[in-house]
Amino acid sequence: MTRITRRTLMQGAAAAGLAGAFGGRAALSADAPLGITLVVPSPIGDVGWGRALQDGLEPVKAAYGDKVKVSVLENIAEGPDADRIMNKSVADGNNFLIAGSFGYQNGALQIARRNPKVSVLHASGFQVAPNFSPFAAKNFEGTYLLGMAAAAISKTGKLGSVSAFAIPELIASINAFTLGAQAVNPKAEVSVVWVNSWFDPAKEQEAAKALIAQSCDVIFSNAQDTPSVVSACEAAGVYSCNLNSSMKKYAPKFYLGCAATDWSPFFKASVDAHVAGTFKGANAFLGMKEKVVHIADWSPDVPADTMTKIKSVEAKIADGSGSPFQGPVTKADGSEVVASGATMSDADIIAMDWHVKGVTTPLPK
Repeated sequence: MTRITRRTLMQGAAAAGLAGAFGGRAALSADAPLGITLVVPSPIGDVGWGRALQDGLEPVKAAYGDKVKVSVLENIAEGPDADRIMNKSVADGNNFLIAGSFGYQNGALQIARRNPKVSVLHASGFQVAPNFSPFAAKNFEGTYLLGMAAAAISKTGKLGSVSAFAIPELIASINAFTLGAQAVNPKAEVSVVWVNSWFDPAKEQEAAKALIAQSCDVIFSNAQDTPSVVSACEAAGVYSCNLNSSMKKYAPKFYLGCAATDWSPFFKASVDAHVAGTFKGANAFLGMKEKVVHIADWSPDVPADTMTKIKSVEAKIADGSGSPFQGPVTKADGSEVVASGATMSDADIIAMDWHVKGVTTPLPK
């Protein structure tokens, strides 16, 4: 696997220029390997979103061997630089692109439209084209369960979340975390600090400390690519939980668990379809039923009766008979958004731009 940083890619992109980047695919011989490029906005460490995406390609490499060549382009900032870098990758003959951040959407979609033989997967977006599929995890299914555990562990009833950006995917994770907590403690509240970054260890630590100072005694690290929040909580003796990949080794005593993602089933099926010539763009919203979302490293400190309830709810979510957003669900302003007996649709969850009652921090404007 080739790992390339923003600096080396930008040097190449600058040399080629935009005209070269958009100037058609490099010809491949019949026996050339399929070039697969994964682009992510942060440095890839041993935990986090980028790590989960990279690990999701391991079964693809195992299945295809030298018939695929995987390149990982890490620490690529969203914006014009990313557009140039992704275009150059395709111009160099890589025909399968995984654009691993919401902010890559417009540039990646233009690549798909200009290169119909290229298959593109885009993380967390909503646009669809014949060769362009957005994909997202139903992280909220896992965070609801983490919220149940958090409320059972908490002594103050005050929970916190350090969150990256106020996009629907992360808002839904917070809302489900809150609803799960309220299923155990109806008075539970959640405070949020938005750091507006996928990767800012210092800012993440300060946000965690600020929440702890407000008596939040369980902190949900919502889409951080570093263990900064988890480590800060461990040092303070406060429980933490997170998304994407387990960070237990950074918090051996006070780790509640992880709403982890396994992208390998989806990535393998998508590459298979590309190779077979049957790739078709569609919105992939995947969760426990598809074995993409699961809970890793539950804390043994979760009370046994609470864990029994959690396992029952988890089974219903996995078989489709239950959902974190089954009514009644009330917004923070007191209005009912899901009636009793109803269940929120995936389309409404994907577009979520409001908090549930119990989240005490207003959304940024």
